Amino acid sequence: MKFEKLEIVVLAHDILEHGLQASDVGTVVEIYPGGGLEVEFVRASGITQALLTLTDQDVRKIDSHDLLSIRRLAEVS
Repeated sequence: MKFEKLEIVVLAHDILEHGLQASDVGTVVEIYPGGGLEVEFVRASGITQALLTLTDQDVRKIDSHDLLSIRRLAEVS
């Protein structure tokens, strides 16, 4: 699947070591020529929760059936 820089994407699975859950929303900030995406996940306050290099299989495009919501974060050690 082709993604664009600054495209909003949805996480496909939990990444618990970074406090992320499937369906969290991130922004593609870099696309690497050999494959891979740099995706930033941001808290509602604007603080970066995680900046991760992911594959196309780790995220999906947002579609018209998605609804955005807010959830409280657990402490990440």
